[in-house]
Amino acid sequence: MGAGASAGEITADTVAGKAEEVLTLNPDNRCVKYLLEMKNEGTLPTEAADLARLYACAKTGLENVDSGLGCYAMDPKDYDDLALFFDKVCNDYHNNPAGDKTHVTNWSLEGVEGLPEGGVLDMREIGMTDELSMRVRVGRNLTTFPLPGAMTKADRVNFEKTMQAAFDVLIKDEAYGGQVFSMTPNDVWKEVTGDEENPNLITTEKYDELVAAHVMFKDMAADPFLASAGIASDWPCGRGCYQSADGGFIIWFGEEDQLRIMCMAKGFLLNDVFDRLNTALKYVEGIDGIDFATSGKYGYVTSCPSNLGTGMRASVHVKVPNLTSDGTDLKAKEAAKPLGLSVRGTGGEHTPIGADGTIDLSPSNRLFITEAEIITKLYNGIKLLMEKEAAAGAASVPAPAAEEAAPAE
Repeated sequence: MGAGASAGEITADTVAGKAEEVLTLNPDNRCVKYLLEMKNEGTLPTEAADLARLYACAKTGLENVDSGLGCYAMDPKDYDDLALFFDKVCNDYHNNPAGDKTHVTNWSLEGVEGLPEGGVLDMREIGMTDELSMRVRVGRNLTTFPLPGAMTKADRVNFEKTMQAAFDVLIKDEAYGGQVFSMTPNDVWKEVTGDEENPNLITTEKYDELVAAHVMFKDMAADPFLASAGIASDWPCGRGCYQSADGGFIIWFGEEDQLRIMCMAKGFLLNDVFDRLNTALKYVEGIDGIDFATSGKYGYVTSCPSNLGTGMRASVHVKVPNLTSDGTDLKAKEAAKPLGLSVRGTGGEHTPIGADGTIDLSPSNRLFITEAEIITKLYNGIKLLMEKEAAAGAASVPAPAAEEAAPAE
């Protein structure tokens, strides 16, 4: 059941056997848990083609014991066609035990619980004195290509060329401008497109510079979860990004989702990046040939079930030196989790926190929550976490020594 297993070697019994083995080692691996539940229910596919399709989605969870979810969709239609599996995983992960929720998209802040008066998410009003690094991104996939885990090398390059037409529209618009940075080698570009050279190819030095500036994503080939899922295959073909002239609007192509579309800025007003992204998304989706994949139940389709719905991650970098005084983010995560917030390193998932105690903070939920609720939750979450940070600082201050009693007369 390794990476080299062919469709002909896969049977319901071998899948169930491997799932049992993994579940013994990690009972929190949802993928294998629900594969076994399907086996016991008699709903695990027995037809070779159907089982191979399910196996492709579940492969990363079967090969990576420490997976929490352990599955990726390979096609936008998988969430419907393989609903017997994905509904179980999604209802568990997204706290939908009755399975009766349907995702609703809504960017309007009007009437959102916890919204400050006037709808302005100004972090100076909750005690922040230094400008914060703010970023809001969404995952999106086109209906006309497989999801990244099932893409061939040719798919990846053809997808890049499809997006080039959309990037050309953005570049010609004075409100956006900018340029494209591509990592697809010239020989692969010529092999797939017939063109002699990739017009947007960058050097290794430029790539490293963009990664350091958090404009470009890191090499995915080193990620065992993405590698097992096929998402990291053919690196670096079909990978790169578009960046607007002012640097604040970025579109990654060829990452975990076909597109990661984001706005970032330093400042105090979360509305700035939130509103800009909403406007830009409408503009991009209005470009000829761009049709984002959606599900009637789960909203915007993403490779990983954890990102379904909004596909949104809204984050800020905040300093919490008291909660990270031991050099780790363990206390910060412990404080953030009850608030519905996730903590990462400043370079993203699986990266270290800043030397000054800076963490990347974002709301955890993506599905069955609106975009407007996510950004408002971030605003209020920052306030609550900073209260915990202050309390941690007060607790670390030693109590004053008691005055020595005067000697008896």
